[in-house]
Amino acid sequence: METLLTLYKELFGCEPSRTEAITGSGSNRSYYRFYDKAGKSVIACRGTSVHENHAFISLARHFADKHLPVPAVLAADEAEEHYLQEDLGARSLFDALRSGRESGGHYSEEETGLIKKAMRILPHVQVEGAEGLDFSVCHPVASLDRTGILFDLNYFKYCFLKTTSVEFDEYRLEKDFQDFATDLLSQSCSIVSSPTFMYRDFQARNIVLDGNDEPHLIDFQGGRKGPMQYDVVSFLWQASSRFPDTLRKECIGTYLDELSAVTGIARDTVSKNFMESLPLFVLFRQLQVLGAYGFRGRYERKQHFLDSIPPALDNLKQILPECPYPYLHDTCLQFFL
Repeated sequence: METLLTLYKELFGCEPSRTEAITGSGSNRSYYRFYDKAGKSVIACRGTSVHENHAFISLARHFADKHLPVPAVLAADEAEEHYLQEDLGARSLFDALRSGRESGGHYSEEETGLIKKAMRILPHVQVEGAEGLDFSVCHPVASLDRTGILFDLNYFKYCFLKTTSVEFDEYRLEKDFQDFATDLLSQSCSIVSSPTFMYRDFQARNIVLDGNDEPHLIDFQGGRKGPMQYDVVSFLWQASSRFPDTLRKECIGTYLDELSAVTGIARDTVSKNFMESLPLFVLFRQLQVLGAYGFRGRYERKQHFLDSIPPALDNLKQILPECPYPYLHDTCLQFFL
């Protein structure tokens, strides 16, 4: 805290009149709001992973140079263990969508409009954000590769599948995992020829709304070079959101319209390339989140993640008929028998 207070004093010439701890989300970072006498605030962060901090600071500055809606980094210490950033507000898109979420997926026109705003921003971050970006600053890796894909698939196996009563042959499952990784990598660059930025955790909790309900992006430090489909799936198939298929289709249409405008590629072309590989990414993401929910819920006993398992399984059940890997399909099918 002392270093953060020093950064604030060096930046503004005085100490904050009030400090307030912000509840964390399970990361290794501690967040605070520092207020001046007029009530204006900044976000102060202390992170134990210097590499992760460096990724956030570097990406935030790069995205700001591209005029993308991210918080400005106001100050950082030399070691990048502590930094101050612009406070975009306390209301997230997740908060704004509470009514639709709690109604089981009946989203109002206003809520739908906010969701589509988020989808319009995404292609700009993925395409324009990647232009001139030094991907070596990304943490923990510069790009999604075979190792990363297999890590996520095995996350599902060890942290979720093995916590169930389902019996399976690890060797046969691994063979399907290897084929799955090959197929994902072969389709990752099928939309645009240049590298694109994969946000990795594009979800409503990581989108902050300003006073005009304009969305701004936070928590992108885990991003890397990778496929655009992954981020769309991360958002539209978020388990707790329970987006109906009709809304997903509308939002994908909004996204593809904007992607075509950003890239200059014909709408029919981006749509064809995107939609052909989308089911694979939906399946991949559902397995990855079930691994995360299994670890956070069944191992760490965090109720929010336990509560997220049933809707995540619902998503898996919907996409399972399109699973092209026989043994993986039959193994997952046992969840629903």
